[in-house]
Formats: sequence, C-alpha cells, structure tokens
Amino acid sequence: MNYNNKIKAILFGLAIGDALGVPVEFESREYLKENPVDGMIGFGTYNKPPGTFSDDSSLTFALVESLIIAYDLEDIAQNMVKWIDEGFWTADGVAFDIGNTTQIAIYDIKTGVSPLLSGESNERSNGNGSLMRIAPLLFILMNKPIDERFQMTKEVSSITHAHLRSVIACFYFLEFLRHLLLDDLDKYEIYHKLQKDIPEFFDNYFKENDLVKENNYEQYLEEIKYFNRLLKENIYKLDKDDINSSGYVIDTIEASIWCLLTTNNYSDAVLKAVNLGGDTDTTACVTGALAGLLYGFDDIPKEWVENLAKSEDIEDLAIRFADNLE
Repeated sequence: MNYNNKIKAILFGLAIGDALGVPVEFESREYLKENPVDGMIGFGTYNKPPGTFSDDSSLTFALVESLIIAYDLEDIAQNMVKWIDEGFWTADGVAFDIGNTTQIAIYDIKTGVSPLLSGESNERSNGNGSLMRIAPLLFILMNKPIDERFQMTKEVSSITHAHLRSVIACFYFLEFLRHLLLDDLDKYEIYHKLQKDIPEFFDNYFKENDLVKENNYEQYLEEIKYFNRLLKENIYKLDKDDINSSGYVIDTIEASIWCLLTTNNYSDAVLKAVNLGGDTDTTACVTGALAGLLYGFDDIPKEWVENLAKSEDIEDLAIRFADNLE
C-alpha cells in the first residue's frame, strides 16, 4: 500500500492547524469570540507572516526525517538539537515558541545525556510538547503488536516528556490515528472502542510485565483517572465552556478529540480548535492531524496548502517517507 496521501493528510493537516493558531496563540476565548479566526492570517503573537508553522510542526518534520532512515532514538534526539541550533525544519530559519520541558531535554541531550534519560518525568512536566510532534510515529508502529506500540510511543515521548500522563496521552492519540488509518470505523466507533481497549491493555500490560509488585500499577491507576472524560464519558456531549485549551497535555488531547467529534470536516475542526483560545497552535495541530487523516488531504482547503510555509518541501518529505515504507 502506498501511504503517500495518508502521510500528506497528517503532515499538512497538523502543520496548517499549527499555522492557523500561531498568530493568536495565548489569546483568550473571549477575544476570539469577538475576533474569530476564519482563515490563514499572519503576524499577531509572533509577528510572523501567514502560513508560518511553529515548533509543533518543525519537530514533527524532524521526526519524519529520522524515521525515513531508521527508528533510532539518538538520531531523533539529534534532529531536535539541529532544530534548536540550526533552524532545521523551521518555517523561516529560526526556532521559536519553545516549551520549557522540551528546551531542558534538548539541552541535556546536547551535553551528552542519552535520549532514554533526557525527558522530564516530574508531574509538572506534562505539557503537550511530545503529543504535538508524535503523529508520524503511527506509520512505524501501525502493524506492530500493541505492547510494542506502547513501548515505542513511550520511548519517543520520553525524549522530552517521560511522565506516564504524557505517555498515555500520546498512546491514546496514536491509537486513535491507527484506527482512522487501518479500520473501517467511524470516529464515534473508534472513540468508544478505545474506551474499552485502552484500560484493558494497561491492565494486562502491568500484570503481564509483573509491574504490580513495583507499585507501577498503582501509579497507573492514579494516572488513568486523568483520562476519565475520554475513557468513561461522552466528551462530545460537553459544552464548549467545559473544554479547556491550555498547554497541559490532558487539555490538549481532550480539546482535540472534542473538536474532531463535534465537527464534520477538516476546516471546521481546526478552526474550532483555534477559536478555543489559549494554546491555539498545538490544539489545532493535534486536531489537524486527526481531521486530516479522517477527511483526507483533498478536504484541506487548497489555498491553505499553497500558503503554508515550505509547502513543496513538506510534500517532498511525505513522498520520501511513503517511499521508505514500501
């Protein structure tokens, strides 16, 4: 199977969501209610021209460059260093909007710390910095058993974000994407399937790996409670006022799934994400990956694709990644 269009749908989907959100990052929901984003604008928060994507997309593209060669954590980590030091895969040669947890981890990598140990693991380090960049890992783990999918997700997230809460959020996101890619299920069927499959997997995972004795299971039981609105409730029935859109990883995964489930096309999904306010670029980036894959590349407005920075380079990246998967 040629995955080119699927990869394009995700890469352009997330990068356009990112670029739509960049000019209004940190704006309040009240401000955006009065001044809603309805297309590709520029300047604003970072004074960047229309179509400029941020660290979300840059680190995603840097991940793809590494995955084209091999699955190698050290190489993935070194591409992050190149991004921050050399402007690798930035929109205009300059890295900006760098999260604190990501910045600390990259600094440690530069000083020789292994990517297996570089990620922050304290509870306060649960921003959305690994969630925003992890979508392309889907194409490497998609046909692997679920325990291997979790292990790879954990490794790639933990380069910067090693706390279990961030890892579970990334795993949920990738499992949702995997069902969109491989299964003939609608988005609500996937949502409800994951409500059964995710807890079932973790129960088995901790018991089969004899992690119960080490209190890891108790930690998991505490952490999984943070996902109750996704795993035990119908989040799509919540009102907008009940959805948070900060840079906290739980807020981002909840808001992105809510935007996906309460709209019917790519444009509406990402614009809804942007107009939630707060961490607009990352909420729209994660939403954009999901909506891009669900609705397909052709559902993304052509004007947005053409106005996106490095559009031709991104298309080339998708082709190279797809060719490597064959």
